[in-house]
Amino acid sequence: MEKDLTPSGERKLECDDVSKCFQLLESILDGEVNSESKETLDGKLAKCQPCFEYFHLEQAIREVLKTKCSKQPVPSELASSIRQKIEEIK
Repeated sequence: MEKDLTPSGERKLECDDVSKCFQLLESILDGEVNSESKETLDGKLAKCQPCFEYFHLEQAIREVLKTKCSKQPVPSELASSIRQKIEEIK
């Protein structure tokens, strides 16, 4: 039996390195990692309940944002005004 699982074979209830794991999870969700890291993630999700929950929550939030946030055209007057302000600052 693997040391990362509880004696009953369930996921651990506490993560040993939360910040490092969450950083890996976010990198994977952002598509910034290789297949080796994805394998590491699969193993981590199978063994660690906090990582499993965080990954799926973050994934769900991102999916909602993708479907609810739509690109709206910017009025040309607004774009011109922003460009003018940028030029003034330079």
